[in-house]
Amino acid sequence: MDFDKVIALLRRGWVLIIAGAALGVAGGSLLALLTPPTYEASTDVYVSVTGATNSSELAQGGNAAEQRVQSFANLATKERVLRPVIDRLGLDVPSSELARHVSAQTPIDSVIVTITVTDPSAERAASIANAIGASLAHVVTEELEEPTPNGASPFRLETVQPATAPGRPASPRLSVNVTGGFVVGLLVGLALAAMRAALDTRLDGRESVERAAGVSALGEIAFDRTVRDRPLIVHDDPRNPRSEAFRRIRTNLQFIQVDSKRRSFVITSSVPSEGKSTTAANLAVSLAENDLSVVLVDGDLRRPKVAELMGIEGSAGITDVLIGRMELVDAVQPWGKQGLAVLPAGQIPPNPTELVASAAMQAVLSDLEERYDIVLIDAPPLLPVADAAVLSHLSGGAILVAAVGRTTKKQLEIARSALQAAGTKAVGCVLTMVKSTAAAAYIHEYRYSALQERRAAPPRKRPRPGRPDLRNG
Repeated sequence: MDFDKVIALLRRGWVLIIAGAALGVAGGSLLALLTPPTYEASTDVYVSVTGATNSSELAQGGNAAEQRVQSFANLATKERVLRPVIDRLGLDVPSSELARHVSAQTPIDSVIVTITVTDPSAERAASIANAIGASLAHVVTEELEEPTPNGASPFRLETVQPATAPGRPASPRLSVNVTGGFVVGLLVGLALAAMRAALDTRLDGRESVERAAGVSALGEIAFDRTVRDRPLIVHDDPRNPRSEAFRRIRTNLQFIQVDSKRRSFVITSSVPSEGKSTTAANLAVSLAENDLSVVLVDGDLRRPKVAELMGIEGSAGITDVLIGRMELVDAVQPWGKQGLAVLPAGQIPPNPTELVASAAMQAVLSDLEERYDIVLIDAPPLLPVADAAVLSHLSGGAILVAAVGRTTKKQLEIARSALQAAGTKAVGCVLTMVKSTAAAAYIHEYRYSALQERRAAPPRKRPRPGRPDLRNG
């Protein structure tokens, strides 16, 4: 996982990460408050060998003490040592229970046994530790290790550091619990964020969309909550950053298939509600602004939206042309002051797939391609129906619209496969509903490209008045 993916994971999962850390801190604090305090008291017992008269015997005695000290430490938790302690202090616990609160350790290459006792009472913990040290010395020197002929044991156990009552509990430690809870909660939050990211197959950016679509992105359109009120942002607010984004797409579109004579494109998506119709309408307006003759065709004969978006009458349109009820010249409506025309869908037919796949549709598209510089066709989504794939086969290719954060990788891959199965392909893709933070990096590029494009463009011709003459060309 590279640095960019880590940043993306933190950005998308920050709520889970913060929530996990907060719950960890709360859990650690609650545990510290609910856990009864316990105290630890320790005593150190020194083990040595008696009877050494010279340096050689002293060295041998030291080695013997080191060899036996671990065994003496193990004795500290045995009943033979603990039973006298229970009787002496009057403890009302069995030796097995007391042993669970006693630990005895000895450092490597050391002859000191450290006995530690944990108890809810600080004074009792110190008393038990000192009593165990004394009992261990008695058991070793008086019972287990046979005395020498002069009546002395070869080993000597002496307390060098008696236990004292601790002033603060060993547990719970609020700072330790809070820190531990924070770390554990943070790790859990990160794990949940990573798991959600792994299970979430929604497209999250330009790279993932291009990889799933198999084509380069023509541009990115930022998410705008007011899109329903102002769908034609290029016409309503030309200086808006989203308008500049559509002009950027316009510029990139003109470099697609420069060697091909076919300049017709189907605007489609994998599933509904990805902004394909809005994209098609704004792209048509921006193309017309560049002194191109453009026709926007509503090829969605199931849920047509172009007429509503463009604010024109849509009761008659391409369906009437396909069935021979109306001439193409009468169905096409000019729009605006530039060379933009709109061909609405007309009445919704009972057999839309048959109509879009008919020879009549092919003839209409061929006629439009001859008479206009650019033909844009707003088509239905690819996954529910086959209309868009058929229209793409009859045109110069498809432009896939993908909503970031909504469309899944699988959906876009299936849409790509549907185009391939129809013998056509996508020529580019457009990202919609991009978060403003992600799209902000492109705003300057959009404005710069649009400025350069306007400077490099030749003087604009005066718009042709009236309806285009489709009969005489």
